[in-house]
Amino acid sequence: MLHSDVDKGDGSIKYILSGEGASSIFIIDENTGDIHATKRLDREEQAYYTLRAQALDRLTNKPVEPESEFVIKIQDINDNEPKFLDGPYTAGVPEMSPVGTSVVQVTATDADDPTYGNSARVVYSILQGQPYFSVEPKTGVIKTALPNMDREAKDQYLLVIQAKDMVGQNGGLSGTTSVTVTLTDVNDNPPRFPRRSYQYNVPESLPVASVVARIKAADADVGPNAEMEYKIVDGDGLGVFKVSVDKDTQEGIITIQK
Repeated sequence: MLHSDVDKGDGSIKYILSGEGASSIFIIDENTGDIHATKRLDREEQAYYTLRAQALDRLTNKPVEPESEFVIKIQDINDNEPKFLDGPYTAGVPEMSPVGTSVVQVTATDADDPTYGNSARVVYSILQGQPYFSVEPKTGVIKTALPNMDREAKDQYLLVIQAKDMVGQNGGLSGTTSVTVTLTDVNDNPPRFPRRSYQYNVPESLPVASVVARIKAADADVGPNAEMEYKIVDGDGLGVFKVSVDKDTQEGIITIQK
């Protein structure tokens, strides 16, 4: 409410308003100086309005005192939930990582006023993905929570992370995001032959460099960790045969050397 010292309440003074939002958002009662908002105000759209008001003599329309400038500040309420602008997330972490290994950091933003109350103070929690992973409540850093997670047993996990404002208290607004975590391979599985022994018959007239047999060991790892190398380490055929690897099939190719 605005009131001029020369206003005796006899209707001889009228008030006018100008500036940001005058007439479209704010109106003034020209008789009393009361200012009202004509629509809902959203602090996230505009937090301040600078207005000017003046008291005029109703008969002459001339100012009776200097113009007054004032600022209307829109006080924040908790009307915006936290949002993960970069979600959903994907991340990888090596299998068998120690407990507490950092995987990825998620971040939620809240459009409410961070300088007023707790409306924009966010706390993170994990809704899905336990007991394998945890999240730091203040930072949003996701970490491994179980030791010896084996890619060969389970290679992918779907996590759901929640961000809640009001420091996580009752009444706070919340938002969620998903995080797909893939366990990346480490070389933790030795190659294994499906049989303990193999037997092949070859004619003595077979030319040098002829293929005698193809054998294959299985490796539960993937990628470079599953690339094979074969060697003849013992037996009475040393020097007679040699073994090489087929890079496409990862088979060991035994050929006659001499």
